Amino acid sequence: MIRRAEPRQVTLFIVSSQQAPFKVNAQALGEFEQTQQILALGEHCFCHFYFLNSTSTTGFVVDTLISYQLEHNNAPVDLSAFYLDGQSSCSFVIAKQLSSILHGSCRNPHHESKDALITASRFLARKRKNSEPEPSLLVMSGDQIYADDVAGPMLLAVEQLIHQLKLFKEPNLIDELQADAKHTLYTRDTVLPITKWHERSKLEFGYWLRQDLEHFTSLKSHNHLVHLEEFFALYLLTTSAACWQLVGLDDLTFESNNQKHSNTFLHEKQNLINFVDGLPEVEKLFANISHITMFDDHDVTDDWNLTAGWEQAVYSNPISKRIIANGLIGYLVFQGVGNDGGEYTKALLNALDEQITTQYRHLKQFDNQILAFDRWHYTLDTHPKIIALDTRTHRWRNETDFNEPSGLLDWEQLVELDDNMTGLEEVILISPAPVFGVKSIEAIQAIFNFCGQPLLVDVENWMAHEGAARKLMQIFKRADTPIETLILSGDVHYSFCFSVQSRFSNRDNRIWQLTASGIKNEFPKSLLSKLNTLDSILYHPSSPLNFFTKRWQMKVHKHRHKQSTKHLVSDSAISLVCLDNERLTHYQLLHGDGNITEFDLKEKS
Repeated sequence: MIRRAEPRQVTLFIVSSQQAPFKVNAQALGEFEQTQQILALGEHCFCHFYFLNSTSTTGFVVDTLISYQLEHNNAPVDLSAFYLDGQSSCSFVIAKQLSSILHGSCRNPHHESKDALITASRFLARKRKNSEPEPSLLVMSGDQIYADDVAGPMLLAVEQLIHQLKLFKEPNLIDELQADAKHTLYTRDTVLPITKWHERSKLEFGYWLRQDLEHFTSLKSHNHLVHLEEFFALYLLTTSAACWQLVGLDDLTFESNNQKHSNTFLHEKQNLINFVDGLPEVEKLFANISHITMFDDHDVTDDWNLTAGWEQAVYSNPISKRIIANGLIGYLVFQGVGNDGGEYTKALLNALDEQITTQYRHLKQFDNQILAFDRWHYTLDTHPKIIALDTRTHRWRNETDFNEPSGLLDWEQLVELDDNMTGLEEVILISPAPVFGVKSIEAIQAIFNFCGQPLLVDVENWMAHEGAARKLMQIFKRADTPIETLILSGDVHYSFCFSVQSRFSNRDNRIWQLTASGIKNEFPKSLLSKLNTLDSILYHPSSPLNFFTKRWQMKVHKHRHKQSTKHLVSDSAISLVCLDNERLTHYQLLHGDGNITEFDLKEKS
């Protein structure tokens, strides 16, 4: 994988079955020093992090196609499996002046929709073959894996891959999970930690109703990942076609007296077969374009840090805390280090390496270190500048009611965001959840929250917390706010394009909310169609209901796509964001089935 690529440093991530290091050859880069770090995840699984640092005063060449090759034991490595169609080498671009980028989120392997990363790979190959301007960056804004929503066949594949690669195992956390994974398939949620009703606060209704409190609140947690090696294996199976050669999906079987579980297994297996068939194309994409990511809840678990009450229950239980830490460790290895080029995360990686060399004997001590880590967010000095927001570990907690949703960013992070945007004419924000979402859906979430059920409908939109919403709107209304702000978001499993302007400002600036979700996931189409209609009726431009929202001082325009009168799209896709002079010119959705949806940026509704 080509990860963060800048004029001074390029980061590569390689996973191999051998520990011997590789040498990176890329003559077009000019002079550079290669530093590396190898992390052993098992006897036959080694993660290689390569940091290529320019020794030239001018740095690496930018916005130009750069070919590269690997050597192992002084012999070239055959990378032909990673060549884009029509190419004779692997290549990438160090983006400086962004003209177009690919963006998406939410990639669930067993969802029945098409994998839009395949479409992205073929799109990139076609552009490169025809020597046409191509996207120079891939942005993935959350839910790159679904640790809390694992298919039955996938969990069996995880178990087999752990055995084949001899991944190092952490001490067992739950006795019931020591046996073959088939014995607890679709029933793992019954052994996950809970807080007994009599241990709950007497201020909670659950105490008086004698309801136990579940720590992991996903509605699809039947096969929730638990152990660290499981997270590692899922990352590998989500991105590597080679790993599936060690597993053999066709041979995975499951028999149960529960007919529903048996039918579910067969349905998920067919969807996974289609997913695995497309992985070679996905590998080509990652090997030929720089990509950055940001986590969202499913990378760790659903409703992660949604309320202060959720945090209090989960982090006070050693097993629940360990599971959350495992999710973060998996993110650190397979995503985090590549996002910041090791600037802050390398210290964590070194500490993890020490845990592995001591056979995970002191892993609980490392939990505190990784849970306290506060530099998952990062910036990329491109034009426009990219600011990636960590909206999960910097929550603005409601101190008066622990069951109220937390703000997505606390005061300190909002102030840092304000500082980062000051003086910029254009900026790109990566916010996993949309800042400007669909009002009708947020209103429904508010009703559930009022009834004391924020976890039931994932009430984690920016407007759900008064303080965070007010501060964020103040940032966007400032006189020196950027002329053009692009917000790239996912999370919601449908896509849309909104443009936003302040009602009371002399500055002619615009905010674009560009939401692309999911890469391989979809919102129920019939329900979304009804919500689309409801939103158009209740929150049309002249509706008085607009003035009862927290963003009433901002004019939100919904842009329809050219093929329809609707503004919400529920078809798996990755988006193409096109810029000219750092301003948005086109916004398209490249769908998994090959079709293209383009939003009309001029027409407003």
